[in-house]
Amino acid sequence: MAKRFWKGLWKKLKSNPFTKKSHVKLGLYGPPNGGKSTLANRICQDWLGEEMSSVSHIAHETREIKIKEQVTIKNKKGKELTFSLVDTPGISTRIDYEDFLKKGIKKKEAKERAKEATKGVIESIKWLDNMDSVVIVLDATQDPYSQVNITIIGNLQARDIPVLIVANKVDLKRASMDTIKAAFPQYEIVGISAKYGKNIEEFYEELFKLTK
Repeated sequence: MAKRFWKGLWKKLKSNPFTKKSHVKLGLYGPPNGGKSTLANRICQDWLGEEMSSVSHIAHETREIKIKEQVTIKNKKGKELTFSLVDTPGISTRIDYEDFLKKGIKKKEAKERAKEATKGVIESIKWLDNMDSVVIVLDATQDPYSQVNITIIGNLQARDIPVLIVANKVDLKRASMDTIKAAFPQYEIVGISAKYGKNIEEFYEELFKLTK
């Protein structure tokens, strides 16, 4: 079922209206609750002094594409990198309003959130062809061998888009960098805690390599 869903969706969205590129676009992609928005906020706090996205323990808090233009970071050598940061809704093969009900959200709002989240997945995929580089943000405490992760990786490979994998939440005891590395040995992987800023400097250095 999931495979048919993805096959049909990618085929449907093959033509992308976002074709003109004026500057570098760096997309944050991945499954829900991996920490994309937390990482987006960390980047913006570090370099712009402001937050970019709202975060929640409930999946699909981000349901629309969010863009922060002209983010400039610097490394220890004084080199600068400027890009548009694109925070995307979490990609999922199954979005059920009943999952929101279990989190205490009322039925009407749950159905609306599910509808918005589904639309967000489609928008995320539309924007994928417009990305110059992509950071895939994974929860290092979760099994990386999921249909969503494998599908995202496969389609990025097909598009030859540079990828950096971030293993987030390494501050938690259940986190396993070794498992993430074993799942995706073809990519650079950096372990961070976006919430607490652990290893964030290493992450920034990897961004320079990713976008060179």
